[in-house]
Amino acid sequence: QVQLAESGGGLVQAGGSLRLSCGASGGTFSSYAIGWFRQAPGKEREFVASISRNGAITRYADSVKGRFTISRDNAKNTVYLQTNSLKPEDTAVYYCAARESPSGAWVYTVVLQYRYWGQGTQVTVSS
Repeated sequence: QVQLAESGGGLVQAGGSLRLSCGASGGTFSSYAIGWFRQAPGKEREFVASISRNGAITRYADSVKGRFTISRDNAKNTVYLQTNSLKPEDTAVYYCAARESPSGAWVYTVVLQYRYWGQGTQVTVSS
């Protein structure tokens, strides 16, 4: 069983950047596909980005495409989410999630597809 911990959140002005990290312990990290999701107050948790277990395949929500980049370092058991050109509407708690994946070519974009979740890190973008 894998445990996940997010870090890197904070308060930033619109147009700024943050790099979020998702560190994992337990399990075999390279067998897990990873996703980033976010949840703003009063809203449902929504997909942001995902990456296949070997890093070859990535997927992004339309709202962040071109501004966010997901990557992973399996040697460090860490997935990153580089967030650039941040907007006030990006304000949310950001969660990383993991699931076992049988193929390095598969990514997952739905909350219910993920089994393991971190506690989240707050990102606040001021206008």
